[in-house]
Amino acid sequence: MTIGIEHYLTVAASLFTLGMLGIFLNRKNVIIILMSIELMLLAVNINLVAFSHFLGDLVGQVFALLVLTVAAAEAAIGLAIVVVYYRNRGSIAVDDVNMMKG
Repeated sequence: MTIGIEHYLTVAASLFTLGMLGIFLNRKNVIIILMSIELMLLAVNINLVAFSHFLGDLVGQVFALLVLTVAAAEAAIGLAIVVVYYRNRGSIAVDDVNMMKG
């Protein structure tokens, strides 16, 4: 049995769906939201690499490396913001972020 592009698209769609569910079902924890965003970016990378391989073009793989770089920077900056926010407020609940307005 050969692994076709449909298999990769199925795995990527399921990972993207899990990421969306993680964002919409858990709106209390910032860490879970960041991890869900990373899961969605991973699903996009799987699509980019799969289409790049099956079309015989390297542009998708290069763009996937760019997305990985942006995702790593997003994770580092997001976690730094969460640590600073926790030091100031003592909690990382998303509901408390509304108090920062104004």
